[in-house]
Amino acid sequence: MAYQALYRVWRPQTFSDVIGQEVITQTLRNAVASHMTSHAYLFSGPRGTGKTSCAKILAKAVNCLNPHDGEPCNECEICKAANENRLNDVIEIDAASNNGVEEIRDIRDKVKYAPTEAKFKVYIIDEVHMLSQGAFNALLKTLEEPPENVMFILATTEPQKIPATIISRTQSFNFRRISKQDILKRMTYILDDKKIVYDEEALNIIAASAEGGMRDALSILDQALSYGDDELTLKNAQEVTGALSNEQIVSYMTAIADNQPAEALTSLYQILASGRSALRFTEMIIRVCRNLILYNSNSDLSKQMDNSVMTQELLDIADKFDNTRLFYIVDQVSATQKNLKNSNQTDIYMEILTVKISEPKVAQVPSEAPQEANGESENLEIDKLRDEISHLQNEVQGLSKGVQVPVQPKPKTRRRSNTNARLNKTAIYKVLGSATKDDLMNARDVWPDLMSMLSITQRAMMKVAEPVAASSEGIVVAFDYAMWFEQVQDDMDFLKELSDNTSRLMKKDCQIVLVPKADWPKIRKEYIDNNIDLNSKDNVKSKKETKKTDPTVDEALKLFGSDVVDVKDD
Repeated sequence: MAYQALYRVWRPQTFSDVIGQEVITQTLRNAVASHMTSHAYLFSGPRGTGKTSCAKILAKAVNCLNPHDGEPCNECEICKAANENRLNDVIEIDAASNNGVEEIRDIRDKVKYAPTEAKFKVYIIDEVHMLSQGAFNALLKTLEEPPENVMFILATTEPQKIPATIISRTQSFNFRRISKQDILKRMTYILDDKKIVYDEEALNIIAASAEGGMRDALSILDQALSYGDDELTLKNAQEVTGALSNEQIVSYMTAIADNQPAEALTSLYQILASGRSALRFTEMIIRVCRNLILYNSNSDLSKQMDNSVMTQELLDIADKFDNTRLFYIVDQVSATQKNLKNSNQTDIYMEILTVKISEPKVAQVPSEAPQEANGESENLEIDKLRDEISHLQNEVQGLSKGVQVPVQPKPKTRRRSNTNARLNKTAIYKVLGSATKDDLMNARDVWPDLMSMLSITQRAMMKVAEPVAASSEGIVVAFDYAMWFEQVQDDMDFLKELSDNTSRLMKKDCQIVLVPKADWPKIRKEYIDNNIDLNSKDNVKSKKETKKTDPTVDEALKLFGSDVVDVKDD
């Protein structure tokens, strides 16, 4: 016989074999034993949690010739036929490929005929949410008033897509994700039964990767056993699941703890180069932070740590993190995960994340900072009001005595410079004045070479930038994120290094000018609309100068001239 996957070989055959759904299986067993089964059931929940298995067991149990406390015997002719998928009275339908009105009308027409072998004719409709609206309407009347010897079992992973009128005519059971401990117990039982040598740490990794699905866990286990030639090792499980090794996560988190972005990026590149999933990587960072938070909290919570993740090396660097920074890292990683799911440039997002959480000035922000900032601003406002009151009191006293009090200038408040203040529009306009497509293509050709001349940290910042315009004298470089534009624009040494390296590659003097990508279309439009003239003395010829004047004004100029006369009263 051909090889069968583990999840098929070890599919539950009785309610007691179903893992992690004790409440549902007990309810169904009692209903069968007391002959109080419903005519329609709805099984909903995540994939691989036992919905279809319970449907098949229920179909056997209600038709079994020798049931035991609501369980099928698996020995009678009906049970054997059902196990071998040759019982004509149990009809399985995949709604994903049979979702039309005609298929459901065919069921409605045949449902009136009595079962041929069993007591009940059972229809199992899998992925029922895929049915069309017309198909649901065709099914509705049959569910409401079915023949006495017919049972419907609907299974779905997306119950929110099923009409309320269908749900109200069924007994609904919500299958939950299976706990990690239950998955571990089941995999251990299977491996012991097959007499296969295994590593417990490898089982932990597979159970975590399954995300509550028993079928997923057995599929990954099957793959790992094939990879390791019927032996389950930690390395095999890491390779199959894409999980990080202890050395990789320790190296990365140590660099983060020591506030060393360059080393953290080097570790990141090694992890991504080994084929590890960026999404799995972020999940591991969150798990490590969660365990560090528990470890730093108190002895009671530290008992709940995941020992499969927390090695001694990670515990050794735990004192370098406080909970405030760990919360910050979790927030940043969670935000990055959303971007990873909708982007193909996962390495760029991971680089930005790495620099963010490894920068000490950014990461170590006390939780009381907003409150302290608010308190400080309130104190400054109070001091300012006190000064103004004092000045007004002095002025009133001086006026009462006939003395004029000099007006004190208001203290200047420092304002944070914005992105527009950092823009060097003169340099941008100068490049646009003689920009050509050939110069831009040349700039883009040397761009990879320019990136290779930078340090790891500099390269990470410049990966979100690209040339958008070029002339014989300079290149305009646009940044995807304003944050990186501001950081590079404020670093004069880095800007000079960029210009010098570009000049060396282009073999001519070349200035690098920076601009946020979001502002680039607006700046280019301003240049075109304002008719920039770089050859004129004023460098800019505005719209106002090229605009036609009023005819009445032109006539007045002819009569009186254009000299400006200052008229003074005698």
